[in-house]
Amino acid sequence: MATAGKVIKCKAAVAWEAGKPLSIEEVEVAPPQAMEVRVKILYTALCHTDVYFWEAKGQTPVFPRILGHEAGGIVESVGEGVTELVPGDHVLPVFTGECKDCAHCKSEESNLCDLLRINVDRGVMIGDGQSRFTISGKPIFHFVGTSTFSEYTVIHVGCLAKINPSAPLDKVCVLSCGISTGLGATLNVAKPKKGSTVAIFGLGAVGLAAMEGAKMAGASRIIGVDLNPAKYEQAKKFGCTDFVNPMDHTKPLQEGWGVAVLVGVPHKEAVFKTHPMNFLNERTLKGTFFGNYKPRTDLPEVVEMYMRKELDVEKFITHSVPFSQINTAFDLMLKGEGLRCVMRMDE
Repeated sequence: MATAGKVIKCKAAVAWEAGKPLSIEEVEVAPPQAMEVRVKILYTALCHTDVYFWEAKGQTPVFPRILGHEAGGIVESVGEGVTELVPGDHVLPVFTGECKDCAHCKSEESNLCDLLRINVDRGVMIGDGQSRFTISGKPIFHFVGTSTFSEYTVIHVGCLAKINPSAPLDKVCVLSCGISTGLGATLNVAKPKKGSTVAIFGLGAVGLAAMEGAKMAGASRIIGVDLNPAKYEQAKKFGCTDFVNPMDHTKPLQEGWGVAVLVGVPHKEAVFKTHPMNFLNERTLKGTFFGNYKPRTDLPEVVEMYMRKELDVEKFITHSVPFSQINTAFDLMLKGEGLRCVMRMDE
């Protein structure tokens, strides 16, 4: 390609400081180095994790930064040593990677790659500790190895899932984070048997994806738990049979036995404590990153589930705006309106 090996100038939404509106800037994107890939992002969605690190209330502030990690794009060029991707391939970037060589990647149980597992504080590439983004020669930091709020971005090959080129990127882009996280939390981690009762705490996009997984697993009762009663109507589309607002009850809702799965990025200072008897009383607590999916190995098959109409992603996409209106997407999420807003990069 004509741009291979050259610096590309393009538009990106830069977060200059915590909580301040993003600014559309012209950035320079360097060519990919060894084991890296430069990707032309076509569609990017806003995930709550982006908002969380933009607010930087409970996290290490890293600015100026290009956020974004839920997206779909096409390979523009590849760096030295990259053999499984070529220009033109359709890819989903993922915030946690799969090197395929470490003990985690070789195990069937874990997707926490030693080399490429999520690192929310690192703002540079792991190869040389440098950023691939600059504005007038000054570095702009990366975010979770993806930085998809840019028309072009550079990503380690291990954080890219090559997918079916006939899959519509404006739809399947939401599978690169939230939807797969929730779906996998149910199907791969909780593993409810047919006829089980499943309760979902928090009915945002990830919670509703977990609900979709419960429906696919054949749960007989699916209880949605949220502080916002307006969420019930929407949750019915995802299989919710009962709704509970904790504010309406004086006793704790979580009494009972079973498996609890923790999903999401906690506050830096967050801790919880419990009595060991809770575990002796047949309770199990598990956690998951990205629904225990290995990005390169498993994500292409999640896309195929959508292509076979076994998984509906359209109902998660409630808004669509041009990339230039990215702050509108932030406003929608801050107000709790809708589930996913997909941004079109070419407008």
